[in-house]
Amino acid sequence: MNVLTVSGIVESHRNGLVTPSETVRHCYERIRLLDDPGIFISLRDKNEVLAEAHSLNDTGDLYGVPVAIKDNIDVAGMPTTAGCPAFAYKAKEDAEAVTQLKRAGAIIIGKTNLDQFATGLVGLRTPYPPPSNALRRDLIPGGSSAGSAVAVATGITPLALGTDTAGSGRLPAMLNNIVGLKPSLGLVSTRGVVPACRTLDCVSLFALTVDDAWTAFSAIAGYDADDPYSRERKVGSLGEVPAGLTIGVPFVSQRLFFADKRAAADYDAALARLSCLGLALTEIDMDPFYEAARLLYGGPWLAERYLVARKLLQDNPDALHPVTREILAGGAKVKATDAFGAFYRLAELRRAAENMFKHVAALALPTAPTVYTCAEVEADPIMLNSRLGTYTNFVNLLDLCGTAVPAALHKDGTPFGISFIAPGGQDALAASLAKAFQADCSLPLGAPVQPAALAK
Repeated sequence: MNVLTVSGIVESHRNGLVTPSETVRHCYERIRLLDDPGIFISLRDKNEVLAEAHSLNDTGDLYGVPVAIKDNIDVAGMPTTAGCPAFAYKAKEDAEAVTQLKRAGAIIIGKTNLDQFATGLVGLRTPYPPPSNALRRDLIPGGSSAGSAVAVATGITPLALGTDTAGSGRLPAMLNNIVGLKPSLGLVSTRGVVPACRTLDCVSLFALTVDDAWTAFSAIAGYDADDPYSRERKVGSLGEVPAGLTIGVPFVSQRLFFADKRAAADYDAALARLSCLGLALTEIDMDPFYEAARLLYGGPWLAERYLVARKLLQDNPDALHPVTREILAGGAKVKATDAFGAFYRLAELRRAAENMFKHVAALALPTAPTVYTCAEVEADPIMLNSRLGTYTNFVNLLDLCGTAVPAALHKDGTPFGISFIAPGGQDALAASLAKAFQADCSLPLGAPVQPAALAK
């Protein structure tokens, strides 16, 4: 695949080797050749985008970089569907994250497909055709930010925005062999984003390299006084990882792979690589993290998801995907007493996590315990989705940040990835660890095999 990275595109534009208009044409030509109707829900008019590219000034770190936007994030003049046509509205203004992308010189190409109302980790809970996994068509693309991840992995755009509440900025990254950066809560504004769980939502970033993801993250991060959930937190900068840094990993008895022996071996290999990089690995008790993960769909945060689609559930329930409808409807049954009980328990689990991070700088965990085919998920949509969130569901609940990075890619197209998880506000640490690991792995960027039509 002709790999176009953010850094490569910006350098080419500034050196005059390629114009932003030529880069835009490449994007639309790749969309045409891939011929996957599941990646984008809506595209901007090509001539309009070309005119924007032609008039663009070299004023930012993302000069002329094409970007795909998950379709629960507003782009002015385009419909926002959240994966549900009956919910759709035309956005009057850009989400704050999109505004910041444009200020950095990025060009928006279109809105990408997702698990409806960002409820799912599989990428199949959509009324539109689901996007095809960039590595193997029979595997799930991962959700909820499925289209965004596939757009990057297939080389349509080198950068995409997703969202992440339970792992939606990390699972699709692993399943498509790319990088997914999930910021600390409140570090990137969620103003102009359709909520999933408003108290936990993050705007996430997909890219081929950690450097590219960090460049875009630095462009969109910052305090937003008009977002009540925005927080003043330092962005930091990427740096060398200190030798001997202590990294937490699960006790062997607590490593969950659901009988996937190859994933277990891939994780062991990743840990061995980390040791060779000079990191000190120490085993930790994962029980508090696993318990927090179970709260996300078994506690009051389900009621937050219900709030977004409440009117549709009451007036037009058939407009919802059957699995999404089943999950969201459960949010109407949550009692206030149950909610406070969960809040109290979460406070205890957060304290346990804080105490653990006094002894380790970060965690190195599987991004997902295994991978599933579309057929397997269709046969058991809720249980398998729950398993996929084993190592991701707790991160936002415990106010942590993380960067997911590829760790293995097998000859049959099966991927594996790990995530570096750090305390809130330590985004630079998590990303620096991921950068060092990615450089050491030297895996292909995105999908290594291109469709026959693109090879001509």
